[in-house]
Amino acid sequence: MPTDKMSNSPYSIRNYRPEDLDRYALLFTEAEKTEPTGHCVSPQAIAERLEQPNYSPEQDLFVVKIDGDIIGYIDIKPEVGIERVILDCWVHPEHRRRGLATGLLNYAMRRAKDLEAKVVHVNIPEKNTVAKKALSRLGFHPVRRFSELMLDMADVRWPDTSRVAPNCRSLKRGEEDNLTQIQNRAFAGHWGYNPNTVEEVTYRTNLSGCSPKDVVLACDGDKIVGFCWTRVAGVGGVADERKGLIHMIGSDPDYRGRGVGKKVLLAGLAHLKNKGVKVVVLSMDSENKAAFALYRSAGFKVQTGTLWYEKVVN
Repeated sequence: MPTDKMSNSPYSIRNYRPEDLDRYALLFTEAEKTEPTGHCVSPQAIAERLEQPNYSPEQDLFVVKIDGDIIGYIDIKPEVGIERVILDCWVHPEHRRRGLATGLLNYAMRRAKDLEAKVVHVNIPEKNTVAKKALSRLGFHPVRRFSELMLDMADVRWPDTSRVAPNCRSLKRGEEDNLTQIQNRAFAGHWGYNPNTVEEVTYRTNLSGCSPKDVVLACDGDKIVGFCWTRVAGVGGVADERKGLIHMIGSDPDYRGRGVGKKVLLAGLAHLKNKGVKVVVLSMDSENKAAFALYRSAGFKVQTGTLWYEKVVN
């Protein structure tokens, strides 16, 4: 798509190009400093984000330029399996209220149509009133709330995990297919879940600061029946050894009601404790009552929330 010079404006919007990496990284880092989301902003992490499977930065990322500088972007994450795309948009505060978000959204909606998506989704902090007003003005409406939970590791009464969580171990290389299968079984039908592929799971376990060892498995003999995917959060490009993240936890539907979730959660927390983290955070669908009960039983407390906004592609 050619560069679009906005009428009577010094700004232009166009597709991302490989030579934009350094300027895009600067803007991405500035965005994280100004309005923190928890994203790692090391040059390697930013480059890795652009290499994720089923994503093309030259087609799925648009930037706003002025005088050679990139001052805004909209990132489009395709989730073809559930016919949606997720948008991440940011414009530098000094350049807001000039129609740039609307211009970027127009590009994103055209790309969503090309991908045959039916809806576009945006996730924002619940307290971000400015973003709420902007999304409403752009034709979005809220459809789901997620809760952000935190656990102070000092408050955990640590049981003997070898006794309460037996048969738990870490993921091994070559088991990505098995992990993909149980993830898709565990989350089938859950709101917003896009079925994973082996390629995507392999990509995530090979990101910088990640390892298959961070995925704790519960097993019944040789069969994987539950998993807890953990990670040490990165802040400002440097791993913060005081903060752990539970990315995803699930169990085989055939084994629900047998305490698999509690066992693998405790094993995952023990893994993070051994890494020296002081707090653990996670995000969950507020309507998932079973998951909330599990986390509450382990000592997690609700800290804040995020809202998912939706716009239909027509």
